Amino acid sequence: MSISSQIELSGIQRVSEAVSVTLRKMREYTRPGMSTKEIDEYGGAILKEFGARSAPKISYGFPGWTCISVNNEVAHGIPSHKTILREGDLVNIDVSAELDGFWGDNGGSFVLGNDLYNHQVLVDASKTILFKAIQQIKGGVRIAEVGGFIEKEAKKSGFRVIKNLVGHGIGRKLHEEPSEIPNYYDAMNRQRFKKNSVVAIETFISTRASIAHDKGDGWTLVTKDGSFVAQHEHTILITDHTPIILTEANQIWN
Repeated sequence: MSISSQIELSGIQRVSEAVSVTLRKMREYTRPGMSTKEIDEYGGAILKEFGARSAPKISYGFPGWTCISVNNEVAHGIPSHKTILREGDLVNIDVSAELDGFWGDNGGSFVLGNDLYNHQVLVDASKTILFKAIQQIKGGVRIAEVGGFIEKEAKKSGFRVIKNLVGHGIGRKLHEEPSEIPNYYDAMNRQRFKKNSVVAIETFISTRASIAHDKGDGWTLVTKDGSFVAQHEHTILITDHTPIILTEANQIWN
């Protein structure tokens, strides 16, 4: 959406606070031995306190309040009582919601407890690349250039990007124009970021794979080769200068 009034700005700020605080609290709450369903129920209760509604649930009938993906799961993991988290797991939590007609989205990967399997370098690369990419975004910049920057930074760090998962516009709906903000350079994409527009920008940084595949449950996306993927995402407001990070309360860079 394009922000054209203080009412719209306040609306997008409120929902962004709801999803970002929920993400932060879920991450802080998570401990080895917990099920992903237990963590999801905790997140759902926080969203309810804000008066927000789970975006994947109301938009697509997703069987959870949030998406929680573990280890080789890339995205859209279904919270389950059967999935018990262990020390050293690579965990991703993605929280999106609607509040008073406005939509916000954010996510983040983290290592649970001690880094037993050396996932932290991947997580750090994803966080750093997202930070650098956001600094490149302002009105008039080509979306393809930012995608190319993310891909180049991933390669410099010894990683790849997942090409079939993308960022997107957001605001009055969960997915708006621009419908695709890729993690790679797409020469055919001539779109540019627009001042005063709101987008969800995200990184999907992979140890090897370039494509995420359906696990077979209709929701969860996984790597076929055992690769690990870290994702981080912010909802931002584009300006003529550095964007305003609306979901900064998630503290994914802390």
